[in-house]
Amino acid sequence: MSTVPLGVLDLIPIPSGSTAADALHHSIDLARQTERFGYARYWFAEHHLNPGVAGTSPAVVLALTASATSSIRIGSGAVQLGHRTALSTVEEFGLIDALHPGRLDLGLGRSAGPPAPRPAGHEPFEGYTPNGLRIPQRFSFAPLLGHPNVALHQKLLNLPGARPQDYGEQVDDVLALLRGEYRSAEGVAARAVPGEGADVEVWILGSSAGQSAETAGRHGLRFAANYHVTPATVLEAAEGYRAAFKPSAELERPYLSVSADVVVAPDDAEARELAAGYAPWVHSIRTARGAIPFPSPDEARALTADWSEADHALVADRVETQFAGSPRTVADHLERLQEATGADELMVTTITHDHADRVRSYRLLAQEWSRR
Repeated sequence: MSTVPLGVLDLIPIPSGSTAADALHHSIDLARQTERFGYARYWFAEHHLNPGVAGTSPAVVLALTASATSSIRIGSGAVQLGHRTALSTVEEFGLIDALHPGRLDLGLGRSAGPPAPRPAGHEPFEGYTPNGLRIPQRFSFAPLLGHPNVALHQKLLNLPGARPQDYGEQVDDVLALLRGEYRSAEGVAARAVPGEGADVEVWILGSSAGQSAETAGRHGLRFAANYHVTPATVLEAAEGYRAAFKPSAELERPYLSVSADVVVAPDDAEARELAAGYAPWVHSIRTARGAIPFPSPDEARALTADWSEADHALVADRVETQFAGSPRTVADHLERLQEATGADELMVTTITHDHADRVRSYRLLAQEWSRR
């Protein structure tokens, strides 16, 4: 298993009683530490209007982190193209690459519109895979689409009257700009400087076998599937990507990364205690309030004390697929995830209330993984 690289996905979480500035300092410190521990990549997610998450601009924090590290690959997991243009994305990453060439991963995510429909032939699976990986019941985001907070989100992220570009077309434009091959419908060339010729590794991030997986496969790009957000669809996402894959100048065969939520401590009981804040944190996201500052274990128990069965059901798929335990317990879970999906890499994301516990989690996991 040590031949399967581990990477880090960081949301820049803000613990309760802390500030966004604290969270940013802690994330940069964590990047330095995980570079030393031997992690292959360090990616920043993009989220907006979340009181408990400071990761609003991957490009900005990547520029800061590039200067604080020296060898670990850094990237976006992912830039949300639904409210950006292809040009602005290529120019931002081109600026960073100009000073830190050869270290950037440009992860592109689909963020606009309703969830993509499931392609024909991808039947849902629920239960356990033959090797024991939990695939929970599918969660539907449809009830959230009409929430006023979601409408406000779109209003503030998009210019008035703007119409999001089709995701597949936007990825086409990103790749054309990077290669210096962009032409308008009228044949006019556009040159992204900086950006054109940037030495960045392009990834597509997706949660199902829909448009993201198809786009990654069609272009022969690397694909990242998120077990940590939508565990019910990770198998179909991997299958859809491989089915759509066509060899390219970048890749001869499919290359897949899969993400997981993990918390590692010296023993299972302590890890479960450190992970206690996860359920109310996910609950706040799935009720469209935005991620709350990550609660301490005592705060988490107070927040969930009067939960109904519906409250517990709302977060069940995420809670039961979070890997919280000793180094051996979590590494065993990650091995099952890798085997079930055929992942070439794994990305782990860890949130704890105290920064020291978060750093220790990554250290313990790296030590255990290196022994496998």
